[in-house]
Amino acid sequence: MDKQVVAAMKAELQRQRDELLRHLASDSEGFLEIAEGSDPKDVVDLASDDVDKKNLEALNLVESRKLQLIDNALIRMENNRYGVCMDCGQPIPLPRLEAVPYALFCVACQAKRDRLNR
Repeated sequence: MDKQVVAAMKAELQRQRDELLRHLASDSEGFLEIAEGSDPKDVVDLASDDVDKKNLEALNLVESRKLQLIDNALIRMENNRYGVCMDCGQPIPLPRLEAVPYALFCVACQAKRDRLNR
């Protein structure tokens, strides 16, 4: 893969990584505020806080997974394996990498995985 393309993708991945880390940190602060704000409340307030906690946990799980995918893509760049499908070994098309810079699979292999996971 062209070095300029890899450099541009690396910059984008690092930007997304920084944004995720900032968001996870602010979510953690929000989670602490909810947890520490456990004053005596009525049942509706307690239920609302519980829903808020569960939503934050779910969002953090998704964002943590995306952060892991980004970190793995940066490692693949260092090992000259970035942009290569993990299933078939063929190059992942640039438009797919531009849309999902941490993609592990080409479109065909991803579609096959999606069908199997239904």
